[in-house]
Amino acid sequence: MTTQPSHSSSPDENGDYDFTEQVGHLLRRAYQRHVSIFQQTIPDSQLTAGQFVVLCAIQEQGPCSLSAIARATAIDQATVRGIIERLKSRELIVVSHDARDRRKVVVLLSPAGRTLIGEVVPFAQDISERTMGGLNPAERVALLYLLRKMSDLEDASPEPLADADGTA
Repeated sequence: MTTQPSHSSSPDENGDYDFTEQVGHLLRRAYQRHVSIFQQTIPDSQLTAGQFVVLCAIQEQGPCSLSAIARATAIDQATVRGIIERLKSRELIVVSHDARDRRKVVVLLSPAGRTLIGEVVPFAQDISERTMGGLNPAERVALLYLLRKMSDLEDASPEPLADADGTA
């Protein structure tokens, strides 16, 4: 179901549309700031935010399928496959086939992957802190609440879309 804007004139006709005040633009700017902080802070220059999220999801779930990783991270399955290949080439994960269904891929952390997560989590916590640095405690709670609420809306697309860096 598509809803139409409630006004009769288009934004271009009356000149009151300011893209810099639109939710998508502001979310993108905040995300770009977060990614910049991530890239400047993370000690492993080869590790992207998307790869880190995938490692965390595998740690949380234990041995799991690609579709389980895609659901947990909100990264599309094609992008997850690419991330898995890069993590596998760095020997941070082990990929095998399910004993009952050889078509199903099972992914688990390698010892090196577990070690890397342990080393990176304190930096990730600092990155989150720096991303929300100018917000007071009430604003932080409100921001996280509203982002979760926006993420969980029923009309959200069932298949997550990913950015070029593999993060949704």
